[in-house]
Amino acid sequence: MVSLAGRLENKVAIVTGGAMGLGEACARLFVEAGAKVAIADVNDAAGQKLAAELGDAAIFVHLDVSKEAEWTAAVNKTEAVFGPVTVLVNNAGIVAVKHLAEMTEADYRRVIDINQVGTFLGTKAVIASMRGAGGGSIVNVASCAGEFGMKHFAHYVSSKWAVRGFSRAASEDLAKYHIRVNVVIPGTMDTPMNAGLTPPKRQAIKRFARPEEVASMALYLASDEASYCTGRDYAVEGGFSNLVGEVMMDDVED
Repeated sequence: MVSLAGRLENKVAIVTGGAMGLGEACARLFVEAGAKVAIADVNDAAGQKLAAELGDAAIFVHLDVSKEAEWTAAVNKTEAVFGPVTVLVNNAGIVAVKHLAEMTEADYRRVIDINQVGTFLGTKAVIASMRGAGGGSIVNVASCAGEFGMKHFAHYVSSKWAVRGFSRAASEDLAKYHIRVNVVIPGTMDTPMNAGLTPPKRQAIKRFARPEEVASMALYLASDEASYCTGRDYAVEGGFSNLVGEVMMDDVED
């Protein structure tokens, strides 16, 4: 087991969607690596429970990532408790399955508002704090779905493609402030959101990712070990992308 001690010493992180799944895994690893972590989520009960378990190195902040005012409050609270934010993991996201012909504008906007607009709002919200700290690292979570099309996921696929493009543009804008922006591209993880799915039969590593495996990439990008990394995608997906669009949901009818 690789020691995490000190890898994020003196870092202050906000992790969105931090109460469960990948966000929870990031929060746990980051604290173990020496960071102070604000667990941001709309799931107050789970977030407060996790923060209490992690002790003085963690706090919970209620955050709907699609609301700019809530981002301002989350950053202010984190700064008040731990100091300037130096790491942001834009992990919060939702997914839904719906045929494009049946998708409403509300369906589409809900996914875009959380997955895409939330990433923009979060990135913008931490710029001043990171500038004050002398720099920082923003890790945006996309998806293999943001690399090719998948039926019944037009809103989700659109949002994750956009996260990748946004991150590349943001890395250019923010470089002068010594803020790095990178993307983690998970394959399907063993989380409640993916309950009922099975890995593609021809995927090289024939299982879903454990959340901590993807969180380890986020930790690397958050750390000073990745000081020369910005504007790039980092896939942790078991060879999924090599399938060029084979979907996991072959049993879903058109």
